[in-house]
Amino acid sequence: MKYGIYTAGRAGTTSAKPDRRESIASLVDDLAGGSSLVVREYIHFLGTDPDPETVRSLGAADELTALTMPDEWYLQNGRELDLVVSYLPASKDIPGWLAFLDAVLERYGRITRYLQVTLEPNFPIPLIDGSSPGVMDALILGLPHAKRAAPAHVQVGFSVAEPAEWLGGDGEFWRTLADLPAAQFADHVDYVGLGLYPDAFSPTPADAVPVLTENAVRHLRLHSLDVARIPHRTPLHIAEFGSPSGDGRTAATQAQSITDMVATIERLADELNITVCEYFGLRDADTSGDQAVGTLGLLDDDYAPKDAFDVYRGIVRAAA
Repeated sequence: MKYGIYTAGRAGTTSAKPDRRESIASLVDDLAGGSSLVVREYIHFLGTDPDPETVRSLGAADELTALTMPDEWYLQNGRELDLVVSYLPASKDIPGWLAFLDAVLERYGRITRYLQVTLEPNFPIPLIDGSSPGVMDALILGLPHAKRAAPAHVQVGFSVAEPAEWLGGDGEFWRTLADLPAAQFADHVDYVGLGLYPDAFSPTPADAVPVLTENAVRHLRLHSLDVARIPHRTPLHIAEFGSPSGDGRTAATQAQSITDMVATIERLADELNITVCEYFGLRDADTSGDQAVGTLGLLDDDYAPKDAFDVYRGIVRAAA
């Protein structure tokens, strides 16, 4: 199984301090210790006339110009770019979306290994793709379109969040995919990703983290993908996983949660065909803030390592 990291310091609209390329380069080299690493990045389709405040809040103004690091950095030392293309227009715009996917591939296809089409389209909360008008068409039409347009070395997939039971679950999402002929959708899917945050956004006993991790991965592989007729041979990626150190948690509990999640994922990897596991993220979005999403990093927002950095470095290097 390959390991990876999101290297920028933004979590949705939360971003306290600018990224520092020199710090990122040095710390990623330290993390990897000479081994290969998947590097995750995000860009956003916001429609033809996006709200300037939304663009600003997501840091989305220049995403087709440059990513967090220079292009060639993503090709060095065995790195593989995992590029997420998020669909967030204010009104449905499938022609614009398909044209945007073409532009993304023209700009970044050469350096991309994994292309994720939409971000968590099963999760209907603000500023996540599941809330966007036309998101199912964006996925169903966009993924095959990207697969046809992408260079041969690019694997194309999509990711989902854990089922939001407090929103009624995600059964309708999977039933919609189940109604499609395999040649229209499932045959084009190279991988399916999962966003995994078992203790991030609600109080969770430490001993529940392994159980919640296993339940989420098994549910996706053995239930949801079966409904959608996506076969076992299609790999799973843990596209994002994380645990916070703030909002009532500590650096020590964060490190233990990461240890427990990874141990569970590694135990299940062969059985459930999990091939990639990526941590979100390298540094905090806002260490001093009062939201868990701001403290998911292995480092604080000034790039000072937490306990979790040593833990994840050991995991990455042991897998080399």
